[in-house]
Amino acid sequence: MASGRVDLDGKPIKPITICMIGAGGFIGSHLCEKLMADTPHKVLAVDVYNDKIKHLLEPSSLPWADRIQFHRLNIKNDSRLEGLIRMADLTINLAAICTPADYNTRPLDTIYSNFIDALPVVKYCSENGKRLIHFSTCEVYGKTIGAFLPKDSPLRQDPNYYVLKEDASPCIFGPIEKQRWSYACAKQLIERLIYAEGAENGLEFTIVRPFNWIGPRMDFIPGIDGPSEGVPRVLACFSNNLLRREPLKLVDGGQSQRTFVYIRDAIEAVLLMIENPARANGHIFNVGNPNNEVTVRQLAEMMTQVYSKVSGESSIETPTIDVSSKEFYGEGYDDSDKRIPDMTIINRQLGWNPQTSLWDLLESTLTYQHRTYAEAIKKATSKPVAS
Repeated sequence: MASGRVDLDGKPIKPITICMIGAGGFIGSHLCEKLMADTPHKVLAVDVYNDKIKHLLEPSSLPWADRIQFHRLNIKNDSRLEGLIRMADLTINLAAICTPADYNTRPLDTIYSNFIDALPVVKYCSENGKRLIHFSTCEVYGKTIGAFLPKDSPLRQDPNYYVLKEDASPCIFGPIEKQRWSYACAKQLIERLIYAEGAENGLEFTIVRPFNWIGPRMDFIPGIDGPSEGVPRVLACFSNNLLRREPLKLVDGGQSQRTFVYIRDAIEAVLLMIENPARANGHIFNVGNPNNEVTVRQLAEMMTQVYSKVSGESSIETPTIDVSSKEFYGEGYDDSDKRIPDMTIINRQLGWNPQTSLWDLLESTLTYQHRTYAEAIKKATSKPVAS
């Protein structure tokens, strides 16, 4: 850990205590790793599960053992939550249901998790004068303006109609019967509440809008490091297909466009927010990589090539198949055409730019997942059979 660390304005960085809600998840585990390895900060890690951060908690001889504590609790109606927030200088809220397959099949859980359950966190931070970094989503933008133009309109190629800006782009959702927007709507409403708390009650806040953060430990491989049932997000879906040598399913032809950013690049951005409150407070930040833009079909093709490289296996005869969104996600699904982040604000305030190419982040992620899958299969086949 470096000593004598300074912020972007040359001021010494003082150690703080961070209450991290959702510390046991994909983003939380990488952020905990970064904080333990490179900073003097303490973490009160709050989650229901700790599998992804167990390597940071045990053994007790780890050099940072006195700087991280795990608190197993569900933030729904748990009286211990306010006490942990009061103990900390900063609260980071990562807790959410953020799997697209759940948005229209479990809309009530999605709304409660992303809005109702987040209310006490905002309230406790505001009432106790504690700073809050809240993780939202790029989905709050909904559909682009360009999506409503004729398909042959040249304006569809104009960045003003599809690049998403924190301080200018409208948030456009589909009709109420398309319950896929339950997640985006709940996330937007909690953003508006946080912003209002800042305006009326002086809450110090930063809102993060992630654009497809990718890397080891993301989502789950069904039946291996997650539930046997369920549909993870697109990259984990494709990983699962590749690992099981199944065709990759392209929803509605895979024409939607997305950008992807490496988790380690994104964590650098979050650390800048943590350690530069004067530059981050009151801001909403897109955190993504517009240089890593592909259609979902192009992503499938690239992942197939990368996986062949890391696994040494040839591609299957039919690498992709097309499925309808209704067949894949069920009734009530809808989607946005593009999600391309504008990076002006985060670059101006924090000087952050992502570094990792799409190929490199896919290679890192698929290498990890291939190894994890092989270890799980080996462990399963080596178990003694009961007589």
